[in-house]
This record gives sequence, C-alpha cells and structure tokens, in this order.
Amino acid sequence: MPVLHSYVSGQWTAPADGRPVLDAVTGGEVTRISSAGIDMGAALDYGRRVGGPALRALTFHDRAALAKAAGVMLREHREELYALSARTGATLGDSKFDIDGGIGVLLSYASKAKRELPNDTVCPEGAVEPLGRGGQFAGQHILTPRHGVAVQINAFNFPVWGPLEKLAPALIAGVPTLIKPASQTAYLTARLAELIIGSGILPDGVLQLVCGSAGDLLDHLGEQDLLSFTGSASTAQRLRAHPNVAARSVRFNAEADSLNCSILGPDATPGTPEFELYVRQLVTEMTVKAGQKCTAIRRAFVPAPQLDAVIGAVRARLEKIVIGNPADETVRMGALASLDQREEVRRSLKSLESAGQLVFGDPEHVQVTGADAHQGAFISPLLVRCDDATRAEPHEVEAFGPVSTVMGYTSTDEVIDLAARGRGSLAGSVVTGDASFARDVVLGLAPWHGRVLVLDQDDAKESTGHGSPLPMLVHGGPGRAGGGEEMGGVRGVLHHMQRTAVQASPRMLGAVTGRWVKGAPRNAEGAHPFTRSLAELRIGDTVTGGPRAVTLEDVEHFAEFTGDTFYAHMDEQAAAANPFFDGRVAHGYLVLSFAAGLFVHPDPGPVLANYGLDNLRFLTPVYPGDELTVTLTCKQISPRDGDYGEVRWDAEVTKQDGSVAVTYDVLTMVAKEWGR
Repeated sequence: MPVLHSYVSGQWTAPADGRPVLDAVTGGEVTRISSAGIDMGAALDYGRRVGGPALRALTFHDRAALAKAAGVMLREHREELYALSARTGATLGDSKFDIDGGIGVLLSYASKAKRELPNDTVCPEGAVEPLGRGGQFAGQHILTPRHGVAVQINAFNFPVWGPLEKLAPALIAGVPTLIKPASQTAYLTARLAELIIGSGILPDGVLQLVCGSAGDLLDHLGEQDLLSFTGSASTAQRLRAHPNVAARSVRFNAEADSLNCSILGPDATPGTPEFELYVRQLVTEMTVKAGQKCTAIRRAFVPAPQLDAVIGAVRARLEKIVIGNPADETVRMGALASLDQREEVRRSLKSLESAGQLVFGDPEHVQVTGADAHQGAFISPLLVRCDDATRAEPHEVEAFGPVSTVMGYTSTDEVIDLAARGRGSLAGSVVTGDASFARDVVLGLAPWHGRVLVLDQDDAKESTGHGSPLPMLVHGGPGRAGGGEEMGGVRGVLHHMQRTAVQASPRMLGAVTGRWVKGAPRNAEGAHPFTRSLAELRIGDTVTGGPRAVTLEDVEHFAEFTGDTFYAHMDEQAAAANPFFDGRVAHGYLVLSFAAGLFVHPDPGPVLANYGLDNLRFLTPVYPGDELTVTLTCKQISPRDGDYGEVRWDAEVTKQDGSVAVTYDVLTMVAKEWGR
C-alpha cells in the first residue's frame, strides 16, 4: 500500500504522496495518506445525483437485500481483514469484535428491515389521526428518505464496525454514504470499502470513501445531508458549531468519548457470583482493544468496604494478561493504535495520578511478547485508586487506553451522584443480585446514560458485556457523550428520513401511503378476495359477510367447549352489576370466531395461512340476540422473497344498529400466483 486511494465521484483516485501511517506493533510504515486534490463538493454532488436516486427507487426490502448481500460477501473476506487488523495493534479477539461485529450490524439491519418495514419506498408512522367529524379529513405521518448524503467521520479504534454501523441504517433508509475514516487505521477501512465497492453489490454513488483530511468537506454540506461523528467530545463540539453545519441545519449526530462507569452492588461481596462477574468485566473492558473503546469502563465504583478486595482481585487477573504482538497466540492485549496515542494516555494518566494512586502497571515500562516495546505502541494496563471520589479528575479526564480508576461509595444516592459527575456517558453498568438496588441505580443513571447493563448471575452467560453496542439498541448518550444516538434498530433508519405530516381525505392518504385508510372507498365486491393471488389482489378489495345472530345457546356452548365460564358470560345478575355490561355478554373470542366464519372462503386457494391479529379492540358488548356483520378489506400488500407475500386486512364487526363491536387487522400469507 504505497499510498491510500480514495473513491469519489465514481472512480478511485490517489494523491501523489502523503504522510506516513505506521504499524502499531512494529512501527514500520504501512502506507501513506492524503486527501489532496479531492473535490469534496463534487463528491457530495455525485452522491446526491447518482447514489440517492438509485437507492430511493428501491423498496426497504430491496435495500435490505443489498445489506445482506454485502454482509455475506464480507464474511468471505474476514481472514484477510483480520490480518490487516493485526497491524492496528488488535488481537484476533479484538479484530473479531470489530470486523464480525460490523458485519453482524449489516445482517441485523437487513433482517429487521424485512420484518419491521414495509416493502415500499414510503414508511407510514403511527395511526391515522381523525381530523374532522365526518371521517373525510385525516392526518398521517410518513417518513421518506432525505435527498442528501450521510457523511460519516469516524474514530480510529473501530475501523470496520464504525463505518458499517453507520452505513447499515443509511442504506436501509435510502441515503448514500461518504466515509471519512481516521488516518491511523484508514488502511483497514479502505480495504473494507474496496471490497464492497468492488463487489458491485451497491449501485453507483451509494458508497464513497475519502482517506486523509476532511478538508473543506463540511463547507459543502446542504440542508438534506447528514453528518455523523465518532471521536472526542471536543472535536464533536467544533463540528456541531461549524458555520455551515449550523447555518444549514445539517442533521448532526455525535458519539463522543465518555467516562463510563460500572457499579458494584453492596450485596456483591467476595465469594458471590456478582463479585467475580464485576472483576472479570472490569479487566475485560481494560484490555479488549487495549482499552481503546468509547464504551470502556473508566470509573469503577465499589462499596467502600470492598475497595481493597476489588483492587486485589483485579490486580491478580491483570498480572496474567500477556501483552505483545497479536501474531503470538499467547497474547491477550495488543498495542495502542499509535505512538502518539500512547503519549496521550501517559499525559492523561498524570492528571489521574494527581487525584489518586497507581496500584497496577507502569506507563513507561511494559513486558512485551513477540515485539519491541519501544518500536510498537505498547503500554501496560493501568489501575488507579482514588480514595477521594469527590476529586474532579476521575470525572473529567479520560485516558483513552487500558486505564480505569477505582473509587469507593457509601450509599445508593452517593454513587448515583458520582456517576452523574461524568456529565453524560455512553454506557454504564450495575453488577448486583439485589433487584431493589438495581432499580434505584438504573433510574438514577438513566438521565445521564445512553445504555445501562444490569449484570447478575442470571444473565451473565448470555450478556454481551458492558462495552458491546448492539444494532437493535441505541448507541449514544447525553452531554459529554455527544447527545446523539446511533443504531437502535429501526430508530437508526428513521434518523436518515424526513418525517412529514400529511393532511388529506382517506382516499388521498391511501394513495400516498399505499395502504387502505378507513373512510376511503372500497372496491366493488366481485370474486371473493381469498380467491385472488397476490398478483390479482388490489388495495381496497372487500368482502362482507352476515348477518349472523348470536344466541344464548351459542354463548353457553362456547363456555362449555372452551372452559371460559367468566361470570359476565354465565351469570345474568353479576353481569348486570358490572359497569360495562347490561347483562350476559358473548365472549369476545366467540365474536371473532363467528366473524371468521362469515368472511372465510372454504375452498383451497391462494390464501395459505392466517398468522396473526394486530390492533384487536372490543368496542361494544355483544348480547344474545344481536346480529353480526363483518366487513373485510385488503389494507396492505407486502410481497416477500419466494412464492408468497403478506396481506393485511382491515376487519370491522358491526351490530344490527350499525355500532362497531370489534376492529382488528387480520394477517395472512398469500401466494403470488395461483393456478385455477
């Protein structure tokens, strides 16, 4: 890699020269990096003109298929990426955390999009809101892709997971991405981008890469663009205040460094499973990625009487950690990303030592296996004890490496207050078997934390750990942590979309959203809708069944048959005394069963299965003697992979006086084609 290439405006480009990027383990030159000569404005324009329209023409499910294909492809190249990752100082375990984790995010988003988003280009959000008394004026929120580029500026510590956890929701949303990786590890991100772009899976313009300085990139952002940043809190502040970002109201998301904490419960004394879990977790968070994680535990709060015991147990584990070249199978902690990063950790440690005492490790000397400790960016794990937890330094200074500070507390209120002194964190954890203590601490931490893990012996075997962000949960935090949120499942997708309130008649709302809306016209009844394949079925197709009378004998037979002898169905006096009823009422599920009998078509046909009901509400009691009519209307059609799709039907059961007894959605699987 003599010099890193960037990929902008549909082509790879290389600068004439650049500044060296060094191997974190050997100190040798890996490549050179520079963004000189790149027209940032043209790159953004290319994404908007070429990548955006190509993505927006696809449905959510189509985009999910692209994400899945990219994830599957990258799995085939993991060994190559692991080898390159080792040059960043990462052990094989670190590399899997980064690379497999990033691929997992792509695949997770692909799966969630198929399950939770429509097979359409527009996403209705929430219920239709009635706006007029006559039922012909209503409102509906919709979400559509923004017509810009999702620009991501990433940190050095996760060169694969970082780009992919931002790419996945943007891709599903229909917004192209431009990646600007941190220079120290950009060669790994560049190879990742090269694999994706070279595969041809994504349409032109959907993914671009700028290696080197961001230059004047932010000056070219527009109102439809998005900016996402991972890195230091101070840099996040500068980006947020950039004149063009502020003037154009560019949607900005920051995931910044934070002084994350872990709290040991008073019940977790030496010898308990929770005590051992706490110690093991703290050591893991100090040594995975050599502590270079924005979610790592920086502040360890323990009950004051357990301070010595915790420190002793942590020291005993840290003494067994082998540090050195990741190529050596015995090594459990690799190097920091660069020599500059090591010097930054040493400077930060001096501030922490002014408030406490170093009880494990030496920042200047470390025993290294399989490498030169002076040439590589190696440093020892460093544990600081602070007996005065009110000192400012542990709550203000982050040493971004294998460094944690242990402090004692004496009460629940005190430890909640101490945690809040970090002024906002990405992740916190509480390790306890006491449910009452856990509740108090979680509710106390929640306003200041984006994520809180409660770890005990019950969830320990399945827990992914304090520092493991998951694609289905939000990753971010308030205050110092950046005030933003990433991932969070569909929440992350919606971040890249514009929410618009549409006010219209039900007919027009249906035309916009692709769903039948109550109050809109229904198609004239002809052949039973259950005889129509997915290709033949249309939104608004309807069948009406009934009336059918409900008798007292029906109610009593249903009670005997099912065993549901609730008094409101069987006891006239007791039912009449109930404030909701005038006497004995029919079972709600009896009404549903009768409704199904009124709308089903008995012959074999394209409807393959009923797989559930949504939004079921019993609105008006049904009494013996009432007559029921059901109207079933095709509400939404969602083709799936394979030979079938999902059809959502609006079901409304009314009584002889026109009052609505039951409303619900029926979900069926319907064949795309059906031979007659």
